[in-house]
Amino acid sequence: MTIRTKVLSWFWLALGVLYFLLPLYATLQFSLKARKGVLSLLAYENVLGDPRFARTFMFSLEMALISIVVSILLIVPTAYWVHLRLPRLRPVIELVTLMPFVIPAVVLVFGLIRTYSRDPFALVNSPALLVAGYVVLSLPYMYRAVDTGLRSMDVRSLTEAAQSLGAGWPTILFRVILPNLRTALLSGAFLTVAIVIGEFTLASLLSWPAFGPYMAQLGQDRAYEPAALAIMSFGLTWVTMGLIYLLGRGRQAGSQIAGTH
Repeated sequence: MTIRTKVLSWFWLALGVLYFLLPLYATLQFSLKARKGVLSLLAYENVLGDPRFARTFMFSLEMALISIVVSILLIVPTAYWVHLRLPRLRPVIELVTLMPFVIPAVVLVFGLIRTYSRDPFALVNSPALLVAGYVVLSLPYMYRAVDTGLRSMDVRSLTEAAQSLGAGWPTILFRVILPNLRTALLSGAFLTVAIVIGEFTLASLLSWPAFGPYMAQLGQDRAYEPAALAIMSFGLTWVTMGLIYLLGRGRQAGSQIAGTH
């Protein structure tokens, strides 16, 4: 690598960091100006004193965790079977998982309301419908994370080795494949948490007390508190991701050993 290439690489890296951090810095600075002429934490105190803050954040976090579990149970067996038995269907599956990029969330939620607002599928008032919507929105990210993880391992050899030791399909899936997908699943979980925490359209139109509608409502009613809430939500999202990582981390070598037993 030449010196010019190194300089350009560092330049684009620094530019990307500035593009990411400068808006956060401006938001942070504005959030500290709730008291005229001085920097204060008044906006943060007002947000923390609002009971809706904790209630809506915990609701969205709960929905995010449930969505992650449902996504794993839906996507991992499907992607595994496609890799193992139906590789010709991979382009079709990839096309299907890209549909949430094409169909806007508002179209998705109106379709859900129209379909599931009457018997025998009256689920509009059930959080299951909200979770289903979140699973659809996170599908492109979770599927690609799982697909990348499966491509990085020899699925066929692991399956044949497990079968030679007498393992059944449930054992292969949950004790061989899943442990080796830990890093990929964590990546998909991070993105799912970020999507659900900030999502507005589904929660608002389905009338659920989620964090996204709360942030939007606060932005209409207050001046400095929305900036404080944006900084706090950013921090809480990263803390949540860190906790998910700590709970799910493990050495890849340990996963490989677990998968051979």
